[in-house]
Amino acid sequence: MKEKNTETKPKKENKKNKKEKSEKNNKFIETIKRKWLVNSSKTILLIVIILAFFIGISILMQKLQLTPIDLTEEKLFTLTEESKEQVKNIEKDINIYFIGYSDDDPTLDLARQYSKVNEKIKIETATATDRPDLVQKYGIDTSSQGIIVESGSQYKVLASNDLYTYDYTTYETISIAEEKLTAAIKSVTIENLPKVYFLNGYSSFSLTSGMQYLDMYLQNEVNQVESLDILSKGKVPDDCNTLVITSPEKDFDDITTNAIMEYINKGGNILWLNAAKAQDISLTNVNKVLANYGVQPFEVGIIRETESSKMVSDSPDLIMPEIQSADVTNKLYNSDGVIFVNATKINVADDDTLNSLNVTKTELIKTSENAYFRTNFTNTSNVPQGEEVKDTYLIGAQFDKVISEANEETNTNEIKSTLVIYGENFFVSDYQLTQTTQTPMVAYRQNKDLVLNTIAYLSDREEDITVRKSTGSITYTATEQENRIILAIITAVPLIIIIIGVVVWIKRRRQK
Repeated sequence: MKEKNTETKPKKENKKNKKEKSEKNNKFIETIKRKWLVNSSKTILLIVIILAFFIGISILMQKLQLTPIDLTEEKLFTLTEESKEQVKNIEKDINIYFIGYSDDDPTLDLARQYSKVNEKIKIETATATDRPDLVQKYGIDTSSQGIIVESGSQYKVLASNDLYTYDYTTYETISIAEEKLTAAIKSVTIENLPKVYFLNGYSSFSLTSGMQYLDMYLQNEVNQVESLDILSKGKVPDDCNTLVITSPEKDFDDITTNAIMEYINKGGNILWLNAAKAQDISLTNVNKVLANYGVQPFEVGIIRETESSKMVSDSPDLIMPEIQSADVTNKLYNSDGVIFVNATKINVADDDTLNSLNVTKTELIKTSENAYFRTNFTNTSNVPQGEEVKDTYLIGAQFDKVISEANEETNTNEIKSTLVIYGENFFVSDYQLTQTTQTPMVAYRQNKDLVLNTIAYLSDREEDITVRKSTGSITYTATEQENRIILAIITAVPLIIIIIGVVVWIKRRRQK
């Protein structure tokens, strides 16, 4: 019996505690009723106090500049780890001025996150009236918004429409604010921007035709990008960090060939994108350039997959190849990978030939062991036929060619030229997989990362090799008038509900 009494005692104590708490809560409510809800003036005063408390908390949170809660799948309003890495070690003072922006603008919230990563980065909001000196100095339209990123004498000005790109087929506004801000910060802190030239005149792929998205992405990555017509310039410019050659559809002339060879012998680096060939064309000078690195002529034909896990939508020529571990691809190794369309195999000379050329080969991307190479385009079968043998094919490789060894006696450094070649071109183009998605190939999976990381590597900027977040899409953007209406609803509706509740309570109380 004693044990039973011992067990029931705590229950009585819990009931007693609950009763005491209930009485305290009732006393609090009664106090509010007697002292604050006894007449209309005190009721209104109570409402004002509650609203003031709410507004005070909101102002305090805004002053603290807390990182906003980002519920978007791609974390569109949260600074990525990659951007943090890019800016955390900057030692120069950077001022970012937001002219004409409201304090609750999402881009401003994003920018404030840079200051938390690096205290050298200062964020300031102003109007054209507050800072006419900035407006005049940087040529900002007083009636529009503008972002000024400055460090010493270097600066970058971004207009509000620079932070978005628009898809006219899907009517979606795509945010690129973080890419633009990070690029602007870096551009004002480095002495020389990498210069990337795209060889023009020999391919249907160019910056103005088929690769406009890539052009935009490259400029977002702190690069100067230009088309190069060697026939008019007579040479590859001395400031070229990376020369990009896209799927030659006709042979190089002698002037272009000699200019590229001279560029290679000076230690120039090349990114070569080569889509599959549909017909046999004589490319003697093109092959002469490739032979410098031990790369043999491309054959007519395309690579097709047989493994369903290595293809897109059961299409054997839309393949998902295997990314190898290397300096260029280390951030993409074991990732979702890339999508290649109508890829071709890279034929490489034997090891003895590579050694005689002072060339070292590094494999970057390969197919599965069950891929095959099709040369007969009239064959519509999705399985290997005749001489089509399943095998592993090389479709991405790096070739490092030592032009001259370092010499301590003459105090000369090693001269080395690097060629990175992918047996595909569509994967970084504006080409779309379907007419319904309207998404360029360069935006799929890690397609964009592969080409941008490759150029960063060739331009001797390995710190820029990273995995970039998807820009996502914003299908609706409220106007200023719509924002005012929304804010009015958020503020007024709760206030009206409180007033109605108080009026009803007072009316019922008088009726008793």
